Amino acid sequence: MTNTMVAVRGRKVALIEEGRGEPLVYLHGFADVHGVAGDFQPFHLRLGTAARVIAPAHPGCAQSDELGDGYGIDDVIFHYLEVFDALGLTSFDLVGHCVGGWIAAEVAVRYPERVRRLALIGACGLFVPGAPIGDVFMHSQPERGVQLTTLRRLLFAHESAPAGLRFFASARGDVEEEMRRYQMLRFGSFVGFKPPYFYNRVLRGRLYRAVMPAAVIWGAMDRMVPCAHGDAYVAGLPAAKDLTLIAGAGHAAPLEQADATANALIEFLGTTGGAGKRVSNG
Repeated sequence: MTNTMVAVRGRKVALIEEGRGEPLVYLHGFADVHGVAGDFQPFHLRLGTAARVIAPAHPGCAQSDELGDGYGIDDVIFHYLEVFDALGLTSFDLVGHCVGGWIAAEVAVRYPERVRRLALIGACGLFVPGAPIGDVFMHSQPERGVQLTTLRRLLFAHESAPAGLRFFASARGDVEEEMRRYQMLRFGSFVGFKPPYFYNRVLRGRLYRAVMPAAVIWGAMDRMVPCAHGDAYVAGLPAAKDLTLIAGAGHAAPLEQADATANALIEFLGTTGGAGKRVSNG
């Protein structure tokens, strides 16, 4: 595992890399590497056995510089295009979890020629009537000043999940982990704090452009981004098949059910290749 910094138009971007082979860019979520964990967890290390995993930290997260006040999702997408250019990545697999899944989907519909394969894990980004995305900002406020019970309940299958207790303890935890949680919430506030809340209403109608092979993976007990959003991604992505549900996992499937989530993703990578079918917007 290698931790590095790359300069992108005067900004520092923190990267973690693991593995060898074809490049796979991993964009993180709230309960994830860079979002709370400082290094790759078992899920990311397992994924590194099948590809060269490159995980940049979002602007303002971990050691990455911020973009500046007032930026939004379009600015983040353009930032990542500059990151890909700086890394010399012209064609790569793209995997995103949570907010990272939203960013991955936006990149895939706008620049499908650069994305070989797309995988979304509990991705937000869509407006799905009757299935609102959970309010991570409200639940991040500690109860009685210290308890994060409702936040764990939102992100994990249950409030006493071991991974939840490890990274979202109801007491003062590791200072660096607390700082990463704060930084991730700050990043989230720029792209999804006010309506539209963690979605881009037009994205659903643009999914037809993402013609590459696609996998949609979801925690079966996801309370933050309901499974109906996974169904919507499957319906909209031309080359996506059935929604893959991870038993015993909530929103933080990569942390909570690392082996099952990694296995589903590795199986997808091992059985797909080339371009997806082409469809017209008609």
